[in-house]
Amino acid sequence: MVALPQFELIDKATGEAFLELAKTTDRFERYETPHAQRIAAIADDIAIVFHLARHDRGSLQAAALLHDLGEVAMERDYIQAARPLTFEERLDLVRHPVIGEREASRAGADRAAQLLVRWHHEWWNGAGYPDALRREEIPLAARILRVADSYVALTEARPFRPALSDDEARRELADGAGIEFDPAVVNVLLSLELL
Repeated sequence: MVALPQFELIDKATGEAFLELAKTTDRFERYETPHAQRIAAIADDIAIVFHLARHDRGSLQAAALLHDLGEVAMERDYIQAARPLTFEERLDLVRHPVIGEREASRAGADRAAQLLVRWHHEWWNGAGYPDALRREEIPLAARILRVADSYVALTEARPFRPALSDDEARRELADGAGIEFDPAVVNVLLSLELL
């Protein structure tokens, strides 16, 4: 079972500020649980398996807390809509990682965390956004954030769909390994006992 992190890898005052921003983002997106905190916990557990350095784990925790700040900054009502997004809305939403990178900078995140926010929607096969990075062009921490974010999003209810079970979410990730997700990162997540 993954415990929510204490963010000991981030300066205490900065961690508290990032946590408040994460809570604001979670409320805006209508998550009923601490979405960003769960992502940070799972991402850190994966990062430990990959032996990421302490500083890199801190940047990853910060990025997990701040990854959707761009959505809040965009202030779009469709993000809270109880329906699937239209093509035009999805196209507009693609901008949120770049806006999030800027907002993470304004919040005081280090450059590594800012870039992880920018790249948290990059796909293993290069079909992601905003920079169409592929495979190892995507930093390992960004690949970890992508998998952790996807798992948590799948297992939480959204206004437009119910939550998937743990088994269903794991199958989705396994099906996307080698396409959307780094297969090695998916394999590590699949080995973890998660809530």
